[in-house]
Amino acid sequence: MPTPTRFTTRRPRGPLAAAAVAALTAALLTPAAAHAGPADRPGPRESRPVYSYAHAVRESVWVDTGLDGDGDGRTDRVAADIVRPREPAARGRKVPVIMDASPYYSCCGRGNESQKKTYDADGHVVQMPLFYDNYFVPRGYAFVGVDLAGTNRSDGCVDVGGPLDIASAKAVIDWLNGRARAYTTRTGSTPARATWTNGTTGMIGKSWDGTIANGVAATGVKGLKTIVPISAISSWYDYYFAQGAPLYDSGPDWLSDYVESADARAHCAAVQKRLVDGAPRSGDWTALWTARDYVRNADRVRASVFLVHGMQDLNVRTKHLGQWWDALARNGVRRKIWLSQTGHVDPFDYRRATWVDTLHRWFDHELLGYDNGIDREPMADVERHPDQWTTSALWPPRGTAAATLRPSAGNRAGVGTLGLRRGRGTETFTDDPRLSETDWAAQIDRPTPAKAGFTTRPLRRALHLAGSSRVTVTATPTTTTAHLSAVLVDLGPDTVRDYADAAEGITTLTNRTCWGASTAGDSACFQETEAKTADVGFTVVSRGWADLGTHADPGRGVPLTPGRAYTITLDLAATDHVVPRGHRLALIVAGTDKDLIDPPSTTPTLTLDLSRTSARVPLVGGAAAFARATAGTAPAAPGTAHAGSPDAGSLDAVRAAPGGSLRIPGGSAGRPPLG
Repeated sequence: MPTPTRFTTRRPRGPLAAAAVAALTAALLTPAAAHAGPADRPGPRESRPVYSYAHAVRESVWVDTGLDGDGDGRTDRVAADIVRPREPAARGRKVPVIMDASPYYSCCGRGNESQKKTYDADGHVVQMPLFYDNYFVPRGYAFVGVDLAGTNRSDGCVDVGGPLDIASAKAVIDWLNGRARAYTTRTGSTPARATWTNGTTGMIGKSWDGTIANGVAATGVKGLKTIVPISAISSWYDYYFAQGAPLYDSGPDWLSDYVESADARAHCAAVQKRLVDGAPRSGDWTALWTARDYVRNADRVRASVFLVHGMQDLNVRTKHLGQWWDALARNGVRRKIWLSQTGHVDPFDYRRATWVDTLHRWFDHELLGYDNGIDREPMADVERHPDQWTTSALWPPRGTAAATLRPSAGNRAGVGTLGLRRGRGTETFTDDPRLSETDWAAQIDRPTPAKAGFTTRPLRRALHLAGSSRVTVTATPTTTTAHLSAVLVDLGPDTVRDYADAAEGITTLTNRTCWGASTAGDSACFQETEAKTADVGFTVVSRGWADLGTHADPGRGVPLTPGRAYTITLDLAATDHVVPRGHRLALIVAGTDKDLIDPPSTTPTLTLDLSRTSARVPLVGGAAAFARATAGTAPAAPGTAHAGSPDAGSLDAVRAAPGGSLRIPGGSAGRPPLG
C-alpha cells in the first residue's frame, strides 16, 4: 500500500551530491529496475516510481475523428494532452496508456477539488487534474487526458454520449495503435505519431468520463484492455427516464450547453436541435436513445471492467451498474466491482489508500501483464457500514436466487404484510407529489393516504439482498395518467453515510496527503476526507419508478382508461444490503417520489390488486433463506416499531436536502452535472 507523505523534498547541494544523485538515477532508470521486483526475493511484481515526473514529456496532439460534427466542412480534431515518462522512449521502450476522456477539463473541473487543466505559454499541459499522472507516470505509464468533441480545445459538438462523444475517445485509442491520424496543432498539417506507446490502453473516469469508457468499450475497439467506470451511465435513456417517468425536467441539450466551449456553441445549433427533437419529454424511446444504449452492445466488449458505484447514488442511479454488470456477465467479460454506501463520490474520497493500491495493482495486471494475484482475489468489495468493508468471491454471491415476495392486506388500510404466500385483498392510495420515499417509510406502520406499505415480521435471521429486484404491480387508476414508485426498505436503526448531504457521504478535511510526484504546477497532494454519517431508523435499500402508461411497451406510453386494471413490472436499482436480525424488510408502492421523479399531469388514485402484485428480490439463499428468516417470531430491534404496536410512529432517515438539491441533472446543488 502506498504511504501518504506530508513532507517537502530537500534537494542535495554541491557537486558531490549532484553526482551521487545522477549515479543513483542512472541505476534506477533501467527497464529491469523500473518494473521488476528484486531478483533474490520472489513475490508479486509491481511497477515502481523510478521515472522522473519533473522531466516527463508534456505534449498535445489533435486527433482526427473522421467526423464533421460541427458541419464546417472539415473533419473534427480532438485535443489529447499527454504526460509520459521521458526515459523509456530514450531506451526504445514503449509504455502503456491510462486515459480519461472528459467534457469537464475546462468548464467544471474534476475531483473533489474541481481541478481544471492548465497550460504553459506553449500550450502544453501544466496541471492535469486528479492524481493519475502524478502517480502512474513515474511508474512507467503515459497518462492521456482527452477533451471530448466540442469542449475545451477540441473541435466538433457535444452530443451527450452519442457518436460524436464516443468517437472523440475511440479515435485517440486508434491513434495510439497506429490506425488514426493526429497533428501537432489544431489546424496544422504536421503529423504526430505515437511511437512511444505499445497501444495498450486502460480508460478510467467518474460519471460522464466513466460513461465514455463504457461506450468506447462497447465499440470493441482493439487496444482497449480495461476500463474503470466510476458512477457511470450504461444507457442514457435511464439517466433521464425510468420506464417513461421523467427523472429530470430537462433533457440532454441542457447538459450539452453546460459543457460546450464558446466556439462549439457558435457552430452546434443543429446538434442541439437534434438532441431536443430526439429526446421528447413524453419519455418515449427513440433512435437517439438507441445510439446511447451501451448495454445492447455488451457482446462487443473486449476489455476487462472494474466497476465502482455508490449504492445511494441518486444522480447516476444503480440501475446503470446492475444492467451493465449483468450484460457483461452474460458475455463472459472479466469483471471486478466496488460498491460503497456513498452517493455520487469517487473512491479516492472514501477509501483512498486502498483504492490507490488496488487501482495500481489492477493496471499493472491488465496493462503490464504482471502476475500480482489481483485476478485471483475476491470479485467484490462492499461497504457494509461506514468504512467497514466485506468481500465476496463472486457478485452477486454464490447461492443468490430470486425469491418472489408477495404483499397482502393487513388489519388496517395501507398497512399490510410481506411473505411468500400469494397476497389477498386490495390497497388504495392517492398520488401526493409533496411526499417522498422517506415520508412513506417514516409512516410505514400508520395508515396514510399516499402509500401502500407491506412489511415482514422482525427477522429471526439476517437477510442478504444482492443484485437487481423487480416489482410487478397490477393497478387500476382513476385518471388517464399515473406514475408508480416501488421501494424496498430496511426497517431498523443503523448508522449510515449521509448520502443526501451536499457532499453525499463524505466530509472534506483541511489536511492533505500526497499520492505520487509533484511539480510546481501540478501537486500530487489532495485534501483528505472522512465519512459523514447519520443515525437512522430505516434505510431505503432500492427503488424504481415507471409511468403506468408504458404497461404494454416500455418504450412508448399511452393514455390510461380510468377504471381499467393494468399490470406493469418496475425495474429496481441494484444493491447489496444485509437486513439484520430483528429488523424488518418492507415493500412500499406509491405514486410520485418527490425530488426523484416528476409527477403525472393528473392526480390519480390507484387500487392495487394484491393477488397480482409481487416482488422478485435476489436473496443469498433464495426463498428458503427468506422462509427461515421470517419463521415464527423474533424480538424487534431496539427503536423499531412494527404494525400493531402501541408505540408505532414516525421513523427517521436520511432525507433529501430542502429545495430538492438532488434535482439538478447530474448532481447536488453547487456541483457540475454528472461530475
